[in-house]
Amino acid sequence: MDFERVLEKCGNFGRYQIILLLIFGYTNMMSSMHYFSQTLISFTPNHWCYHEKLANLSYEHINLFYKNLNNPKCTLLDDIVNDTNPVVAKVGECNEWFYEREQGYESITSELNWVCDRAYQSAVGKSFFYVGSVVGTILFGILADKYGRVPAIILTTLSGGLGDFMTAFVNDLPAFIVARFISGLSNDTFFMLMFILVFEYLKPEKRTFGLNIITATFYCAGLMLSPWFAIWVGSWRKYLILVSTPVLLVLVYPLVVCESARWLLTQQNYSKAVECLKYVAKINKRKVDESVFDEFVEFYKQKLIEEQKLDANKDTFLGMFSSPRLRKFTIILLVKSVIITMAYDIASRNMEGLGSSPFALFSYSSICYIPGGLTIILFQNVIGRKGMACSSLFVGGLLTAVTGFLIAVLDRQTYALLLAIMVALGRYGAIVAYDAEAQYATEIIPTSVRGRGVSNIHVVGYACSFLNAYVIYLGNFYKPLPSLFISFIMLVGAGLCLALPETHGKKLPESLSEGEVFGLNEDWYYFPCFERKRRNSKISGNVGNESKT
Repeated sequence: MDFERVLEKCGNFGRYQIILLLIFGYTNMMSSMHYFSQTLISFTPNHWCYHEKLANLSYEHINLFYKNLNNPKCTLLDDIVNDTNPVVAKVGECNEWFYEREQGYESITSELNWVCDRAYQSAVGKSFFYVGSVVGTILFGILADKYGRVPAIILTTLSGGLGDFMTAFVNDLPAFIVARFISGLSNDTFFMLMFILVFEYLKPEKRTFGLNIITATFYCAGLMLSPWFAIWVGSWRKYLILVSTPVLLVLVYPLVVCESARWLLTQQNYSKAVECLKYVAKINKRKVDESVFDEFVEFYKQKLIEEQKLDANKDTFLGMFSSPRLRKFTIILLVKSVIITMAYDIASRNMEGLGSSPFALFSYSSICYIPGGLTIILFQNVIGRKGMACSSLFVGGLLTAVTGFLIAVLDRQTYALLLAIMVALGRYGAIVAYDAEAQYATEIIPTSVRGRGVSNIHVVGYACSFLNAYVIYLGNFYKPLPSLFISFIMLVGAGLCLALPETHGKKLPESLSEGEVFGLNEDWYYFPCFERKRRNSKISGNVGNESKT
């Protein structure tokens, strides 16, 4: 009488699971607004160096004075002759600017004048968000294993809200760095911990569909609404206060959400695990005999005794580097985690200077999260995990390369709609690759080290994400550079996928020894869909030969 059988009796897709999915949806909205808050607060409006003789002119007229200068945004003017000819100052630098604010929205960039020679300050501050992500993933992972999933979810969510709230009151770079570090502590962890909690209480046949639909819908909704919330409140400070307030609702989670029964079993807290399952049965209006729970507890007590006798689980994550094939798989997964995390983040943030309002472009292109989730649901079991991971990276890399080329050769104002479509398609490819990678890596890593392995690979991806702000900053020197960089690393990632084994429809490795021989005789070009066609063609040929005979 293991956990899955008892959960089935208590209800594995009833009212309790619906409540969990709705709470997960709310978590998705908070996660999307939290993760991309620093993008929305730091959009840089069109700007030109201030001169008193231009103070009463429209932005169109101001642009006419500057457009023929080599660096129109940052060139200090000494004088304007005959109201038409700007004279560039030989000494001095610009300390005040005209800002063409998007519907009056005040960003941190325009308020603190983090432009021109000071533009690096925003990139430096935002990079510490990812430093916090690494620390937070490790810290809250340890807390989740020691004290439980629900307390860790509450603490990590509140830390993210606190960091955003603190950011709303900063006035210089050091304070911005500290606030963004605290905000980054919760990045992804409160989403992933809630994901695990829902995953464990959900019917296996409903997991892929339920989790992906909720993520695609609610995460997308959060992203599409965020820019308009920012425009509505009018300033980055008010926006951060607005998005940090909803995290307080996490305090009511313990009233409706049970602790992970699986985790409680690993802590030998059998009475609490039974209590959680009884609560699930009550919400789902199921009647379960007490003998079922007695048999359930006895099963896990006996299992613990057998495991202690065998002392079988000696595998460690570092052990994955001790054998040739597993070492290769592990290194590839680590590199791919860096590639996909960077591509996903940069593709979602690189919205400025493309001829469209960055707020509108960010909002409308976010709708690609819905087809991205549906793509995983519809095709991952058809073309396989490797096929999904490889094709999404390859197609995404090509689309992003084309986008970079178009940015370089086209007038961005005239072809703003075309560039917006290409940006959305690039985001779509990155989203599919990101979601596909999560499941693919989990299946390749042997069960004995899966928890530690997935966590470590995830941490490495976020550890390198602090570079993302600097990659986007390259656009200040040559606008297509961020797109070209993303394209290159995505194509590299697609090639690396070919060196990994397919996992779809196979018995996954339980130990490091099984992982070493997993997919041993599999060709690099093996894909389940092609194998299926070949097998069907062979069967048809045999049937045809038999009929002729």
